[in-house]
Amino acid sequence: METVGAGVKEIRIRMEKAYRVLYVAKFAEAVFVLHGFEKKTQRTPKADIELAGKRYRELMTERKKK
Repeated sequence: METVGAGVKEIRIRMEKAYRVLYVAKFAEAVFVLHGFEKKTQRTPKADIELAGKRYRELMTERKKK
């Protein structure tokens, strides 16, 4: 999901409702889950994309410090 960040992927879960988990797994030491949410409409809400993007940027900033 390039709108969130480079390497961000999405898991889609469909049961009675639809759920999404946005994560990044391009690092050897861990898979980082950025955001999980219930989908209530066809489009992914802007607030969910922005939150995952914010967390991605924070993760990348923290990794650069090490």
